[in-house]
Amino acid sequence: MSPTNRFLGPLCLAASLCLWQGIWMSPTLADTIPVKSAELRPEDDSYALEAQFDVSFNPTLEEALQKGVSLYFVLDFELTRPRKYWLDEKVAAQSIQYRISYSPLTQQYRVTSGLLSQQLSSLDEVEHLLSRVVSRPVVAADALAKGAHYEAAVRLRLDVTQLPKPFQVNALASKEWSLSSEWYRWSFTP
Repeated sequence: MSPTNRFLGPLCLAASLCLWQGIWMSPTLADTIPVKSAELRPEDDSYALEAQFDVSFNPTLEEALQKGVSLYFVLDFELTRPRKYWLDEKVAAQSIQYRISYSPLTQQYRVTSGLLSQQLSSLDEVEHLLSRVVSRPVVAADALAKGAHYEAAVRLRLDVTQLPKPFQVNALASKEWSLSSEWYRWSFTP
């Protein structure tokens, strides 16, 4: 065996192992929900959240809905006040859950949040409804100090812990079940 072949054999094996590890061992990346905008607006005696997302279901989620699996989305909101010499103060935090289901008998989708429920005729309408947060009260006006600096954050995510157990196992290993947005952060001064 020539000196070149003795060197190339282990090098090719090492390159193959690195490639295999990069392909098979890399973490699966989640589908993302882009956040277009978010802000807090004063309304009566509270501040309301206005947010715009770009929600789009992938074929796996569409098929699951068509087969009777309910999907649960969670809108998370946090408001903190930064402090210099101590941990940031959490002023407000809310999680709002949306349950989406499909009825083959009526061929309609149902979006439920708390006690409110709405029937929609297409998945496009469901995506549009989830994409817009309008006038959602999140913090009382008297809980905030005028002129103080606050940091607000919002995100929208598919809650895979609410899926039936067989789907939860699949959801942990597959990116098709990992639909979420990153935390969208902005500064806020009342």
